[in-house]
Amino acid sequence: MRTARLRTVHPVLWAGWAALAAGAVLCVLGWYGVSGERYAERQLPYLASCTVPGAALIVAGAVLLTHGRGVLAAARVEELYGLLVAAEPAEAEEPGTAADAPLAVSGDLLMVPGGTLWHRADCPLVAGKVESVPVDAKLLASGELGPCPICEPVEETD
Repeated sequence: MRTARLRTVHPVLWAGWAALAAGAVLCVLGWYGVSGERYAERQLPYLASCTVPGAALIVAGAVLLTHGRGVLAAARVEELYGLLVAAEPAEAEEPGTAADAPLAVSGDLLMVPGGTLWHRADCPLVAGKVESVPVDAKLLASGELGPCPICEPVEETD
C-alpha cells in the first residue's frame, strides 16, 4: 500500500542527488580552472562561473534530500498508523463474558511483605513470587491492606 505522497517524494530525492552531483562537478571544474591561473584577477571568472554556483547547487541538493527524506519518513509513519488503526482484533469479545470475570479465582489470600494490597494466590502480581506470604487476619481487620484491583479478592474465603 503505497500512498501518492510516497510517489511524489522520489522525484524530490532524485533532484537532490542530481543537484549534488552537478554542484560537485562545477566545484571541480572551478578548482581546476583556478589552479591553472597564477594571478587572482584571472581566477575570479572561474570562481564566479563555477565554484559559487557549484556550492549553491550542493546546498540546494542537501536541502532537497533532507526534505525528501523527512516527507518519506512521515509518509511511512502515516502508512503504518493507518495499518494499525485498520487492524481489527482477532476475536471480538462478547460483552459480559471474560472481560467482566476476575482475573484470578483462587480462595487463598497472599500479600507481599511491605506491600499495601492483598491478592488471590493465582493473581499475576503475586503468582510465583517466593516472598509472598499468607495474609494475616489482623492486617485485614485493621484496614492496612486493601484489595487488589486486578484479582478482586473477597475477604470472606473460609
